[in-house]
Amino acid sequence: MNNWQFNPQLGNNPLTALKCFGEGLSYLKKPELRKYLLIPILINFALYSVALGLGYLYIDELIARFIPDWLSWLSWVLIPLFLMSFFVIVFFSFTLIANLIAAPFYDKLAQKTLELVSGETAEIIEQPTLQVIFSAIKRLIYFAIRALPLLILFIIPVINIIAPLIWLIFGAWAIILEYLAYPLENEGILFEQQREMTKTIRFGSLSFGGLIMLGLTIPILNIIVPPTAVIASTLYFYQIRIKKETEEQDINTNQTTNHS
Repeated sequence: MNNWQFNPQLGNNPLTALKCFGEGLSYLKKPELRKYLLIPILINFALYSVALGLGYLYIDELIARFIPDWLSWLSWVLIPLFLMSFFVIVFFSFTLIANLIAAPFYDKLAQKTLELVSGETAEIIEQPTLQVIFSAIKRLIYFAIRALPLLILFIIPVINIIAPLIWLIFGAWAIILEYLAYPLENEGILFEQQREMTKTIRFGSLSFGGLIMLGLTIPILNIIVPPTAVIASTLYFYQIRIKKETEEQDINTNQTTNHS
């Protein structure tokens, strides 16, 4: 059962996301988290090195193909957009693979982060294994059925001009869903509920996801961005969560007062 919901006012404030990301970077130095960081960082180093190599080999060819000659005068705007969207697509794909491999470490990292920030022992709410697997599959399907049509936009003349912007917005949304999954699943909240909760803080989520996404496109920094994002998402969840029972009690109290 999901006992949590998000505070929209706090969750939709981009400064909350920025603060949590900064704190996430500082948490990397905490000795209590080190044993959950080494293997994910090595995984990221290996996979992002491959991604960077692919980008180096193919980016010029892709830009030449998707920006027509008659729009060359706008290249100063379009080339940065295509560069960003290309690296987002590549690094987003490799991030999903890296996160899948590193998931057991990230679950523990989210749990330990919550313990550090709350000062209490954080218990993981265990879900049936099949439910957890189906939740992960639903998340991948959700990403895939939206990403594939967006990729097709890149090959449609004229429309491909705005395709990078649409992809960047989708990438930010998908990224935050990916990283909020770790603290939320530890609370027994699976994908369908995760998505509904995150919709209530859509603006803050896009700001947070965009910040993470930007970090993933910066070579070297992107090696530590995923574990930082897990930590930051946990801090974000801790700061903006509201226990449902508390709010319901407040509503009932207000109603009783009004009737009196």
